[in-house]
Amino acid sequence: MSPWRTSHTCVEEELQVEAPEEVTEGETADLTCKTTCSLTDPTFIWYKDGHPLTTKTIKNNQLHLQTVSSEDAGSYSCAVRGSQHLRSTAHSLRVRYPPKRVSVSISPSGEIVEGSSVTLTCSSDGNPPVKIYTWFKGSTPVGEGKTYSIPNIRSEDSREYTCQSRNDHGERRSTAVYLNVLYPPKNVSVSISSSGHTLVGFSVNLTCSSDGNPPVKIYTWFKEGGTSPVGSGHSYSPLQSGSYYCEAQNQHGAQRSDLVPVDLNGHSVILYGAAGVGLCGVAVFLAGFFWMRRKRQNRNVHDPDCVNTGLRVKPPDDDSCSVNVYENVTKAGLRAPPPDDDSSSAQDYENLTGSGLSAPPPDDDSSSTDDYENITDDYENVTA
Repeated sequence: MSPWRTSHTCVEEELQVEAPEEVTEGETADLTCKTTCSLTDPTFIWYKDGHPLTTKTIKNNQLHLQTVSSEDAGSYSCAVRGSQHLRSTAHSLRVRYPPKRVSVSISPSGEIVEGSSVTLTCSSDGNPPVKIYTWFKGSTPVGEGKTYSIPNIRSEDSREYTCQSRNDHGERRSTAVYLNVLYPPKNVSVSISSSGHTLVGFSVNLTCSSDGNPPVKIYTWFKEGGTSPVGSGHSYSPLQSGSYYCEAQNQHGAQRSDLVPVDLNGHSVILYGAAGVGLCGVAVFLAGFFWMRRKRQNRNVHDPDCVNTGLRVKPPDDDSCSVNVYENVTKAGLRAPPPDDDSSSAQDYENLTGSGLSAPPPDDDSSSTDDYENITDDYENVTA
């Protein structure tokens, strides 16, 4: 037998793979193809799961796995080029890694209607296999186990749900799934608002509010005691006093609000009362304004006469001048007519100068004619 044939018979019987049984993801691994035969510069070929490897680094009889991943797990064997049909015994390489590809499925699929039951199932890939599952509603943990069931689901259960898978090498959370629970209208209520534009026109507006999924788009208005609708839409303006309610409806049901009383006559009384209070306020303001103006005018006229008459030794002040003139006039037995609002400053000036008194010329804020006439008569009576 030739040496060549002997060596190849040896290859068939003695090729084997030396490698670790298990490696953790992220580590390195070296697989070696060994033989007890004497071969002259052989070329080795590596196989994974029966398929030739062409992308891995091969150094002589060694296969080097840099940064092992879960995809590197499998069955490896080797052979010598030219005798590929004579392969070594396969060697199984296991890779440990944390959970991957974590996902959540919903059963049953399709629309979720309030009152039905829903089951969520968590799936993941890991080595060792995942045995610890935790369920979250938003950020709050709500359950454990591979599945999570919600019997008699409610509108409050509408939320994002996630599953967290864990094994000895780490944990990972799934992408969130949203449970969109459909339900008929709830919490139907009516609010009332009013606005007056004229003294005889008053508008009352009723607005219907509700909570539903899908959102309510059909609103119908009824008056107590009636069987036919009186209006439709989100808002309604009644034309008569009475009690009203609205009915909200979507694809999954309908609900009515409580009765809301509307008194249009009462609103009119309130409007008239408010208008009357406003007019009274304006009248009070105008009366105070004219009173202050009249008081200022009287001071401007009385001040020079009080000082020039010399009837009192004490010099006049702001609050005594008018009183002194009044006392002098009273002692003389005179009676002064009440002043009118349309006195002329020019006439006041003529009366003073006719009596022999020296008076300053009138200005824009001079007092009434009767005030000057009273002062002149007072002066004449006293000097007589």
